[in-house]
Amino acid sequence: MKTPVSLLCLLMMSVGIFAAEPGRVVVIPFKGEVSKAQFFFVRRALKTAENENASAIILDMETYGGDAFAAIEIMDALMKNHVPTFTLINSKAISAGALVAVATQKIYMTPTGVIGAAAPVQSGGEDLPSTMKDKTVSAMSAMARAASQKNAHNPDLADGFIDRAKEVKIGDKIIKAKDSLLTLTAQEAVQLFNGKTLLATGIADSVEDLARKEKLGGRLQTIEPAPFERLAVWITALAPLFLLGGILGAYLEIKLHGTMIPGIVSAVCFFIFFTGHYLAGLAGWEVFVFFLIGVALVFGEIVLHPGTILPGLVGLLLMVGSLLWAMIDRYPGQPFVPAPAMLVHPLANLGSAILGGGVLIFFLGKILPKTPFYSRLVLGAAGAHGPSLAAASIDSPALVKIGETGVARSILRPSGKAVFGAHVLDVITEGEFLHPGTPVRIVAIAGPRIVVEPCQ
Repeated sequence: MKTPVSLLCLLMMSVGIFAAEPGRVVVIPFKGEVSKAQFFFVRRALKTAENENASAIILDMETYGGDAFAAIEIMDALMKNHVPTFTLINSKAISAGALVAVATQKIYMTPTGVIGAAAPVQSGGEDLPSTMKDKTVSAMSAMARAASQKNAHNPDLADGFIDRAKEVKIGDKIIKAKDSLLTLTAQEAVQLFNGKTLLATGIADSVEDLARKEKLGGRLQTIEPAPFERLAVWITALAPLFLLGGILGAYLEIKLHGTMIPGIVSAVCFFIFFTGHYLAGLAGWEVFVFFLIGVALVFGEIVLHPGTILPGLVGLLLMVGSLLWAMIDRYPGQPFVPAPAMLVHPLANLGSAILGGGVLIFFLGKILPKTPFYSRLVLGAAGAHGPSLAAASIDSPALVKIGETGVARSILRPSGKAVFGAHVLDVITEGEFLHPGTPVRIVAIAGPRIVVEPCQ
């Protein structure tokens, strides 16, 4: 029988937490359409490889292209990476794939490999409108040139992939004429000009062959996309809604103590939030652990040692901090303190969720206690746990009247016990959460139900 620890390890391995080992050569499959989901996968794999001290990263590429903006984000992620990067074009790097390839330090191609033709077009394949095309070509060319220069590739070739109007020459030899797009075969890409290959470092039959030719140490280890990688696109896009669901669920669980359903909804929302941001390559599971520690401290402040303030405050800071940190796109090697630009999107998401939650909580606090549904839930929760106290200690509501004052004997959340003179009674608030010792006043008596409010 597997132990809980071994089962947890298997679960963590299934989503890629143990995806890389120190000194290993990490292979990232780059197959099919370039998309936002693929960007999330590549970003997560790059961060995992760097955090685990991989010796090299190889993109095993076969793509006809896809989303140009996703390609630019992948290029940006590659250029922030500090581990040596290689691309094996196996066997196509067309359009957006060509842009990603030039963002790696060395390019190898299989004997039948081709690279190029990266002009931007609409999703249906039609040309962009003139003005939009000029802007897009200019931006993509600048990005591709910057990546090529950083990785010692010829920036004119990157321009030739994208810009039809660009003529590419090396010496007197015309590599690409005007009014065409540059596409290179493997044999063309390894031609020598002035002692240097045109683009590709060499021809390799496989990832293993590339590793041998580059004398890369360490075992090859492939990081596979997680089954729900595409789901991360939607989870991160809807992050404010999941945060809002988590906040509202936690509030309702406190208000309707013992009903469990709002608490479960809150836990599920927060778990989906953290899982999606892990799959998107934004955060590791450590932020979820800090969040759970924060929850434990806040719970302890409310239930075990009310009034101490410090544990609850620390717990609240840990919860808010972990939610914010989970949304920050931080790469290994960057300063621990995020730059202001990195905080804009996370703060907007968290702020909108907190603001929306505050507004809904305000209205729920006014409306919910007046509904029959709330009364049934609260009374059910109040009497659901444990046996009733003997009549000797709990007196009849007939012994008190509306307007009488007393003191809360236990935590009222919102039900509990209060002392009125010599009598200990079961009471319930209209939704307030009161600590022991709080002065209370009876505002309503309906059969066995005694409703109280804090004295002003």
